[in-house]
This record gives sequence, C-alpha cells and structure tokens, in this order.
Amino acid sequence: MAAEFPPQVISIECQCTQESPCRDLFEMADRMLEQPEVLTNSILLGFPYADVPEMGSSVIAVTDDDPALARELCQRLAGQMWRQRKHLVGQPLDVQASIDLALQSESPVCLLDMGDNVGGGSPADGTWIAQALFERGVENSIVVLNDPDCVQRAAAAGPGNTLTLQIGGRSGPENGAPLEASFTVKSLHDGKFVESQAMHGGYSSFDQGLTVVLTTAGLTVVVTSRRMVPFSLGQLTSCDLDPGSFRVLVAKGVNAPIAAYQSVCPTFIRVNTDGCTCADATRFEFHDRRRPMYPFESDTDWNP
Repeated sequence: MAAEFPPQVISIECQCTQESPCRDLFEMADRMLEQPEVLTNSILLGFPYADVPEMGSSVIAVTDDDPALARELCQRLAGQMWRQRKHLVGQPLDVQASIDLALQSESPVCLLDMGDNVGGGSPADGTWIAQALFERGVENSIVVLNDPDCVQRAAAAGPGNTLTLQIGGRSGPENGAPLEASFTVKSLHDGKFVESQAMHGGYSSFDQGLTVVLTTAGLTVVVTSRRMVPFSLGQLTSCDLDPGSFRVLVAKGVNAPIAAYQSVCPTFIRVNTDGCTCADATRFEFHDRRRPMYPFESDTDWNP
C-alpha cells in the first residue's frame, strides 16, 4: 500500500464526480484498476472546512505485494491532481449574476446555495438568494428556510390568512438579514416524508417538523421547524407542491441536491453566497491546517 498527500485543497464545488476535472481523476483511477496487480485505490477529496493537520486531498493505492507499483500509481494520480489544482478551485457566480443566468433559461433552474450548505453544517436560514428573488420579483421561485418561530406564528394565523413575518437570517449576519414581507399562509404540513429512490447518503425517512408554505410576490417560501438537508424532492412534494411548476428553485447545498433535483432541473448554478459554508475556503481563518497549502498559499510548490 502507498499514499500521497499533495498540499492542496479541492474546493467543495469542484468535488462533483460527475463533472470535470474531478470526473477525469476518478476515470484515471478506474483505468489503473485494470491492472491485475492493483487491488484497489481511492481518491480522498477532503473536507475543505476542517481545521486539522490532516485537512486536504490525498490518494491511496493497494497492490498485490508490489509496493513499488503502489507508490508509482499514487505519484501519477496525485501528480495529475496537483497539475489540475487551478481547475480544482471554483469560480462561482454571485447572487445577482446567478439569477440573471437562471432567468435566461426556458426550463427550471436550481440555484445551489453554497454558503448555506445544510449537509456541511449550516443553519438552513440563509436569506441571500431569497432576498434577491423577492426584491427582483422573480415569479414562480421557491426557497426553503428554517425558522421554527415563524412556523408557529404562521400556523396560529392559519391557511388563507396574511401576516407580516421576518423569516430566516437569525443565526448571524453572515447568513443575511431576515426576509421581511407580508406573507399569505398557503398550507400546513407535518414535515414528514419518505424517499423511495436511491439518493445522496442513502437517507429514506425525513422529518423537518411542522412546516408551513407561504407565498409573497411570486416567491414561495417553505418554512421548516427543523433544519433539513435537500436530499429529496419530498421536501416539496410532501407540501403538495409541484417542483416542476417553478422557474427557479433554491437548494441549500453544493453537490448533494443534484441527485434529487436533476429530474426537474436540467440546469444547476452554484451560487457564491456568504455563510459558514462559503465556497471560498480562503476567506476563513485556519489555525491547525498544514502550511503551505494551495490555494491558501498560491505559490506552494510540490512534486510527487
């Protein structure tokens, strides 16, 4: 067995194995497995928000009693990863540019809210995209926000009634200000649903707590009592909503929501929102990571 640890971080939005250059690396690894002496190999993309010395990307190869071959394969794979390092750092769009691009599409578009990536540990109450959609009056748009207090107020008002609410943005200024508007309560739901298909992480049973569907100025806001990963369209269909009827759908994730939303949205746009899971890891302060490391230190030099 052998391993290589190139001093680099792969941006979270570049870790989708369905898209190049990440896909190319995995195809290269698969070709190596065609050699009978190679038992297995792995590409460990790494979690770019972990402030530990082990943070970063690495590769492993296991051979049938041939350590020299294992080292060679690791060096080749890690070397290719390193040569692609500039392409493994994302260049995402800001909120307004993302909406501009989405509105050019004739089919539904999913905006991936990377700064509020629930699967990465975010609070699910980031309002940057919701606020922009509301202010621009984008018709047939939908977003899910976590705000148990607003759920209780809307539930008390009841379906068909209108009330002024400040939704989301409660976890800190980096997640945006609360979305304030006059909302009509469309419906109430228990927030429980089951996903029957194979989706990200293998989750099947979900419970986001009491959930309300609110509408205002073309924007539909699904407000949950519990933060919930967007791994299933059941998050919407369990609320009697048809995902395909919306023009712009916001999913709070980076790569994980794609499996759920691709049946409805041919186009995905990763949005560079602020938040605790902001896609640009260089904006965070690290204390325990390795140094030097690309892209934090852009002049980092390394040879496998």
